[in-house]
Amino acid sequence: MLIVSRQAVRHGVGLVLKRVPQKEAYKELAKTLPSSIYGETAYKYAKLLVEGSNGKKIKIRKIWAASRGGVTWRGNLNIRLVSRDKVLIRYYNGEWLEFNVRFGRRYLPLISELIELAKRKRVSYCASISFNNGKPYIHMEIPLWLYLKRFSEPKQEGYGLVAGFDLNSDRLNVAVINGEGDIVVLKTFWYSDVVSHGFLREKAKWIRLNTLADTLRWCKRIGVDYIIFEDLTKIKTRRFTSNPYANRKIARFPKKQLLRHGIIRALKLGFTVILVNPRGTSNSITHRQIMRKKGLDKHMASAYIIAYRGLRKHKEQESSMIPAK
Repeated sequence: MLIVSRQAVRHGVGLVLKRVPQKEAYKELAKTLPSSIYGETAYKYAKLLVEGSNGKKIKIRKIWAASRGGVTWRGNLNIRLVSRDKVLIRYYNGEWLEFNVRFGRRYLPLISELIELAKRKRVSYCASISFNNGKPYIHMEIPLWLYLKRFSEPKQEGYGLVAGFDLNSDRLNVAVINGEGDIVVLKTFWYSDVVSHGFLREKAKWIRLNTLADTLRWCKRIGVDYIIFEDLTKIKTRRFTSNPYANRKIARFPKKQLLRHGIIRALKLGFTVILVNPRGTSNSITHRQIMRKKGLDKHMASAYIIAYRGLRKHKEQESSMIPAK
């Protein structure tokens, strides 16, 4: 089943490239898989690979299997946790195979609650199985609210400050403003080495994520209550330039991944997170006016606009909650 899943994704890539309609692709992939849900997962993963390849050759080396969740299936149709140390995996002809599984001690209460809620058809979870050096690993996609319930820090009252984050391939710019929109502090966190030619991508990812975590801790120390990020759902395409060096930096920069990590980390630290439309934050008349008026460079001006939009959105939300007299 595990090997077939990898083959199914390869087959799915071919179906995506041939533009086979989605429903027909599901049926085609289901012919060689234990259930249609495996086929659906394989097709969606293949589609993501094609969309992110930018026309380059797609290589699928790892052996793995995955299945999406469903509330009516008591969590997951094909990879189902039955206890904190047992997992069932659906094989061909509906046969279930039982395996032992181990989770870190700190995650056991979370896993127990997840299993209980899934049995009561309250939540679902996606699950996948991969191999590393011949050892199988199970990966669980836990509902975010449940994860935050177990691992968030207590919310602390700050000074009502708002911090706008502008994420770039070689730096992180932060503009902190007060409730009137005045600048309190501006700070740039650099990681320029990661864009050097030959720098390992995984190491670059680790440095960026750690810098982001350190920045959020810094925001907490100075009394920030609201963290403002660009809405990643509205960032659809990357804009490339005529500079090949700049294009390489853009192509290798996983902005959505970094934003997703930042949102979760900020929520864990007890911040209120606000997402704003990224349109015009880096190239607009308003952006150029902010640069001139505030004396900011283009990246810090972007961070200021993000912060100000977040402040405005917060005030609009507060005013809408005030009952009319």
